[in-house]
Amino acid sequence: MLFSHKRVERVVMPPEPEDLRKEIQELYAKRKRGDLREKGFQKLLTFFTIELYRAVIRKRMAKDEPIEREHHSIQAHFKWTQSLLKEPEQEACSVFATDRRLFFVQSKIVPDQPPTADSRDHTRVILLPYDRILGMTVRREVRWGELGVGAVILLSSLIFWEYLDVTSWVMMGIGILGILHAVLLPTRWIELDSSNPSPNPVPVQIHAVGKKSGRQLLRFLREKIREKTKT
Repeated sequence: MLFSHKRVERVVMPPEPEDLRKEIQELYAKRKRGDLREKGFQKLLTFFTIELYRAVIRKRMAKDEPIEREHHSIQAHFKWTQSLLKEPEQEACSVFATDRRLFFVQSKIVPDQPPTADSRDHTRVILLPYDRILGMTVRREVRWGELGVGAVILLSSLIFWEYLDVTSWVMMGIGILGILHAVLLPTRWIELDSSNPSPNPVPVQIHAVGKKSGRQLLRFLREKIREKTKT
């Protein structure tokens, strides 16, 4: 008797957003119980959060639309109205480049609140086809958070100079270095110029462009822009 062996390929379905939200909530529960150390928690949280962002944009992608490049960053937004000792607001920014468009996912990072990639953490998803990108502009801004902290340290060393003795010199040096770093090495990002038909278009920005993934994304975008220009 002859037997025919047919190769059975296992198709792995990508996870759904709701399943990933449950995974993230379980991570927080494990950390609270003491079953997960902080280092392991942060590593797994980053992994599942990015997976959640992928799952969210996958709902808007075509079936034959692969992700070619992706880049992730976290931005801190310092406000002069808040305390210098308080951690500034943070925003997670993920960029996914497919073969036909860009997906931008922006979410607020709320301390001790699991990421949900929906209205609860003010997630916003922006779609930008390559044929609407007109160019890329480099933007720079002084690191106001570092400047403020450096100024406070420097001012404190001067006010309490006679009480701190040698420590005052150390504090003064740290304060000056912080101010110089904030002014001489400003934050740099790329802003995409687009023909967005919206009356109040949201500026599309790519941060942490010095990272390897950021450089690869920019090269990919330049190629796509050249291709659209030729056609």
